[in-house]
Amino acid sequence: MADFDIPNARRPRQFRRIDRFTETDDPEEIRRRFRCTPDSIDRIERLIGHRLERPTGRNQPLTPRQQILITLRFFVSGNFLQLIGDTFGVDIATVSRVVTTVTDELCDLKDQTIKFPTTDRHKSIIKQNFFKIAGFPSVIAAIDGTHVRIIVPHEHEEQYVNRKHYHSVNVQATCDHRGVFTSINATWPGSTHDAHVFRTSVLSDYLEAHHHGLEDGIVLGDSAYPCRKFLMTPYLHPGSPQQQMFNDAHAKTRNVIERAFGVLKRRFHVLHGEVRMKPGKVTKIILACVVLHNLAKAWGEREAFPEEEDPQPPPLVQLEGNPDGQAIRDAITANYFR
Repeated sequence: MADFDIPNARRPRQFRRIDRFTETDDPEEIRRRFRCTPDSIDRIERLIGHRLERPTGRNQPLTPRQQILITLRFFVSGNFLQLIGDTFGVDIATVSRVVTTVTDELCDLKDQTIKFPTTDRHKSIIKQNFFKIAGFPSVIAAIDGTHVRIIVPHEHEEQYVNRKHYHSVNVQATCDHRGVFTSINATWPGSTHDAHVFRTSVLSDYLEAHHHGLEDGIVLGDSAYPCRKFLMTPYLHPGSPQQQMFNDAHAKTRNVIERAFGVLKRRFHVLHGEVRMKPGKVTKIILACVVLHNLAKAWGEREAFPEEEDPQPPPLVQLEGNPDGQAIRDAITANYFR
């Protein structure tokens, strides 16, 4: 055997930075990196950690906590999986498997964490708190849609192009007065109109079947939705001071869902940029982030987030043909200054 021929030996896996983040004495460092306090990470581990344990003969397998930290870091930063792997000292295939597994386990918590108000007591509490905002009566939820940008999908590509001309998943959600999400629908491509998403939803069927009067509660939506007995929208052309007051109170009250989306995307930057995965996986990531958002609300996590050290620039607009300077300027204005 030549002196440079050595038997194949498996190199032990080395986790360069995972443990450094959890062993630091500075909880703000952990919170900045994972958008969770150490106590909340402990709670997440207690919820799903036992389901992340896998029997394996490999050397130094990933612990449930390490899997959770890798996934949280991906959600928080929105970085490429390769960069996440480089951060934690694992290969990209491992990161991909871990993110998929932890995301699935978080999605399984949806029925425990995302609940629309159905009992009289629950509705009464929400109505009272919504009324305190601007005097709008009998509100049990605010509804709106937002778009999560995705890479160009291989199938049905044209269906994912939204009205702002980029590919996305249309996410529709309701929330209560606290900004806790009470329903989520993230299965429709970006070209789908908000009204259609709602009309074909389980939520619409539920409200249609259970709403018998104002006392059952109403949902507030913007003018993209039809005005229904259980879904109040603003007047398009208010013709009296009273109608204008209705619109003003409606806007102030409904604004809670816009704030909730804002907090969600600031907490999990993966939803703010471009998710580089297939639409089916993007749907699960959105749902997992909403589950974590609601848990953070329940556990009293702060919603002011420190700036990242390595913020990611938004994806560049793809322009067809050979546009001139004015066309490029208009495209930049339309896509980055709105």
